[in-house]
Amino acid sequence: MSKTAESVWNNCLAFIEDNITSQAYKTWFEPINAVKLTDTALSIQVPSKFFYEWLEEHYVKILKVALTKELGPTAKLVYIIRMENTYGNKQPFTEKIPSANRSNLQSQEVDVPLKNKSPELKNPFVIPGIRNVKIESQLNPNYNFDSFLEGESNRLARSAGLAVANKPGGTSFNPLLVFGGVGLGKTHLAHAIGVDIKDKYPEKTVLYISAEKFTQQYIESVKKNNRNDFIHFYQIIDVLIVDDIQLLSGKAGTQDVFFHIFNHLHQNGKQVILTSDKAPVDMIDIEQRLLSRFKWGLSAELNHPDYDTRVAIIKNKLYRDGVEMPEDIVEFLANNIKTNIRELEGAIISLIAHSSFNKREITIDLARRIVDNYVKHTKREVSIDYIQKVVSDYFQMDVNTLQSKTRKRHIVQARQLAMFFAKKFTKASLASIGSQIGQRDHATVLHACKTVDNLSTTDKQFRKYVDDLTKKLTL
Repeated sequence: MSKTAESVWNNCLAFIEDNITSQAYKTWFEPINAVKLTDTALSIQVPSKFFYEWLEEHYVKILKVALTKELGPTAKLVYIIRMENTYGNKQPFTEKIPSANRSNLQSQEVDVPLKNKSPELKNPFVIPGIRNVKIESQLNPNYNFDSFLEGESNRLARSAGLAVANKPGGTSFNPLLVFGGVGLGKTHLAHAIGVDIKDKYPEKTVLYISAEKFTQQYIESVKKNNRNDFIHFYQIIDVLIVDDIQLLSGKAGTQDVFFHIFNHLHQNGKQVILTSDKAPVDMIDIEQRLLSRFKWGLSAELNHPDYDTRVAIIKNKLYRDGVEMPEDIVEFLANNIKTNIRELEGAIISLIAHSSFNKREITIDLARRIVDNYVKHTKREVSIDYIQKVVSDYFQMDVNTLQSKTRKRHIVQARQLAMFFAKKFTKASLASIGSQIGQRDHATVLHACKTVDNLSTTDKQFRKYVDDLTKKLTL
């Protein structure tokens, strides 16, 4: 019996259903329709771009296995995206995208073998003739400057990133260190710089790698006794992007090898881009000689997005997914999810998914249920402003008094406690904490934290202050 698109897809579904959870199967595979089968190429229709991207991100491996079982090693998968909620009530349109080829979204249909879009980064330095080896950048083209919206919270970092992309290695922003809390866009910005450089300077070798992967590679090179080859490989990179550099903390060997690589790149006019959840001054167990080099260029902080930026992020996300949403729901989301961009986009995806899968209109009630459920299961960051208000109320003073220059003992202690809890409960740098609590410098904040630690162990009354405030801030 000849195979049809439906029979091939049904067999694939039977295999997939046996290998994933029932909820995942119901959510991500039941809405898919098989459209056509041409030789070994199966075309399937999915509800939206974000749906397609989710499949590529999380299920491409199992799709590959299932389709190969049915159609053999030359199996190909083509997505047909049905966009039904477009702006301006336009007619629905269909877009055909080969699997693992999302950098070419507007292209004609092109059949390509089904494969992982992000193959594991191996150690290219073990290959003979290294200078002739093509080094994959490991960049995600979706993380670009167009989707990294500018606002007060990120203007300095974004502008510096654009300057570096225009002239890599040729600005005073070398290294460029982007730091800030979880979900504020550090990785997105790092990729955007790399993607822009590759567009402008295709001849340059750009490499994105996490500090964790870099450490794993270094350990492997030591085991195989080719540490020098490891160093040589990284010294031929034109633009090196290392994500989460703070993870080198306490790893003396990895720090030493990174020191030599950094020196070579910097001295030869190559660009280094780093991200971290801490400013250099707050990094612990990183060698001083490395910290001093991190400060050679520019350290740019990403802060929590303000209301206008959150609205712009929501509208941009909706536009990219081809979805319409009433203005009052956009405002509701922006007002209720303030902690970081990742949470905001996650809530939007959840809202669109519920609407799409359940064939329900996006309403304020649906948005409220999604947000309530989402926020309930998400750890919220406490803001520095909120900490100052709680501490001020506890000591029966206003925030202006807390921030004042007075040296009265009870006010000084209140201020020190605010700084202590800001360091404990937020990802803000010491410099940022000091700036927001009475225009103090990072040394004052460091002293305040040490004072609170000392008094907590020697003064029972002060210890009660700490315990009471901890309860109030963690309710």
